[in-house]
Amino acid sequence: MSFFLSCDWGTSSFRLRLVDTENLKVAAEEKSAAGIARTYARWQEQNPNPEDTTQRINFYRQIIREAIHKLEQRLTILLAGVPVIISGMASSSIGMQVLPYQELPFPVNGSGLRTKYFSANPSFPHDTLLISGIKSDDDVMRGEETQLIGCINETEEVAANGLYIFPGTHSKHIQVKAGQVVSFKTYMTGEFFDLLAHQSILSASVAAGEGPENIPPAAFRQGVKEAGQENLLHAAFRVRTNELFQKLPKRENYTYLSGLIIGTELKDLLTTPYPGIYLFGGSNLQEYYEMALQELGLSERVHTFPGAWADEAVVRGQYKIFNQFKANA
Repeated sequence: MSFFLSCDWGTSSFRLRLVDTENLKVAAEEKSAAGIARTYARWQEQNPNPEDTTQRINFYRQIIREAIHKLEQRLTILLAGVPVIISGMASSSIGMQVLPYQELPFPVNGSGLRTKYFSANPSFPHDTLLISGIKSDDDVMRGEETQLIGCINETEEVAANGLYIFPGTHSKHIQVKAGQVVSFKTYMTGEFFDLLAHQSILSASVAAGEGPENIPPAAFRQGVKEAGQENLLHAAFRVRTNELFQKLPKRENYTYLSGLIIGTELKDLLTTPYPGIYLFGGSNLQEYYEMALQELGLSERVHTFPGAWADEAVVRGQYKIFNQFKANA
């Protein structure tokens, strides 16, 4: 049995998974809030010369090494020699080492993606492959391209033509034609919602619930509907008046705001005739997006995939990229 270590390193999160190469099943994982932004801040604080490339790489490797050690302790095995594949923000200007973006058009089999290989050494006994991102004339992504590579061609339902939606803090809508990414858009959906719900005047008018299973559907659908009819800057203030005039309790107001923001992201789909729309919502956002698409009358045009399947797309994408790298090395 052979393994690789899948590292999905986002701006605010760190996730390391031990993956069986035979079936791409995750044997164990380690998660933390040691995202790239926090790691870079620590690097700057602790190093008098933060631009020292070698020391910087070693500093970031140590974060990975600590997570590997936790996996070793939990599984009572040694993982020295197991390769590490890293995607996400680790190749950004605040990451381990900056790698240039790959420009569009970009083949969805991952063959054109830029990578950087680091050989194992005594202090970090793991060959490492760092994966870059892609860019258009006015947009960038790091991480979602690996998810996309892991999603396309994995089932007969997913064709290499259409619009691929990856919800998140910065949601991505990626347009693919004839097996190539030709354009994409970033929507600051999650971040914008967080700012309004927690750092604006609206924060006193909302209260979070415990998860998607507790969504008050009427309030959420109302928000989605009004997103398609109203100016967002005006509609957002209605969250405050809903509470002031006792039209909605705080929990329902929270989901009204969520519907308003998600609906604003998705309403562009009403005017663009894509050959197919594919939603990879992940376990946390799937139900919200499915409900919003239904309210907008788009359900029949959209293929949705299970949250767990979408969550594992990074692993599949990384392994495809790794195999291509080995074949061309």
